[in-house]
Amino acid sequence: MPMETITDLDLKRAGFYWREIDGVRALICAPLEDDGFTNGFSTRLGGVSPMPQAALNLAGFNEDAAENILENRRRFLKLFSGEWSLGGCWQMHGTDIRVIRDAAEAKPAENSLGDTIYCDAVVSDAKQVLAGVKTADCVPILIGDPETNSFAAVHAGWRGTYAGIVLYALERLTNEYKARTETCRVAIGPAAAACCYEVGSEVIDGFKERFPGADELFTPTREGHARIDLFKANRDQLLAAGVADDRIHTAPLCTMSRTDLFFSYRREKQLHGKVGRLMAVIGRRGEKRGTGEKGKRGKG
Repeated sequence: MPMETITDLDLKRAGFYWREIDGVRALICAPLEDDGFTNGFSTRLGGVSPMPQAALNLAGFNEDAAENILENRRRFLKLFSGEWSLGGCWQMHGTDIRVIRDAAEAKPAENSLGDTIYCDAVVSDAKQVLAGVKTADCVPILIGDPETNSFAAVHAGWRGTYAGIVLYALERLTNEYKARTETCRVAIGPAAAACCYEVGSEVIDGFKERFPGADELFTPTREGHARIDLFKANRDQLLAAGVADDRIHTAPLCTMSRTDLFFSYRREKQLHGKVGRLMAVIGRRGEKRGTGEKGKRGKG
């Protein structure tokens, strides 16, 4: 189905719905929420950044004014009831993990605007902590284990997917909090999809050497090039690790084809010289499962 024709009903079938407050919109994974986890995948709507206008840019202090980003984050966090400390990382397309023990630890270093911890996944079980990763075509993955209240936010571009970053995050949840893969719930958010994301022979050859059945990830386009399905690549890794198929939910939205909703590095960097950043966040709720923010579904 073309990405332009995705409806709210299609999103509901995939396990997602829109939440909107004061023009700021995010995509919420309903089953993950029902399992007790506040979560959201931001859009570019409802902000103050000139990218090109009224954009909700949530990171990239070298390409946007700090006051814009901080105001955008304030607006974004209004979508989630309660008080939250946002814990992120400076992403490296690697496999390092940040563990956050409490809300105070989630806050950035004193006098620092951007993140100072270098990694590509954030894990925690702390109250009032939103683990977050930033994307603009890479795959954002949110994981929650309702049995232990532990959770993770994962940034998986093609390098991270190739390296198995989502598996490292699952392993850390298991080691730190005794989470079990079979009880984990996973939401895979909007990213560059197989309809648009073309890669070269280096990526194709690397995946085929590393992963059995990697041919299914690629659709040939021209000599030495193919479109890659990073949604499937990460889903396959999750399934192989023991996550149940019906506990993995993938948003049917492509950042490259829906630049009306999302930032896309590959579409916008050459056009504008700069590009905004989306954010995917997850945290544990204090209420019992199935209460609280569930009542906010819809656009108002």
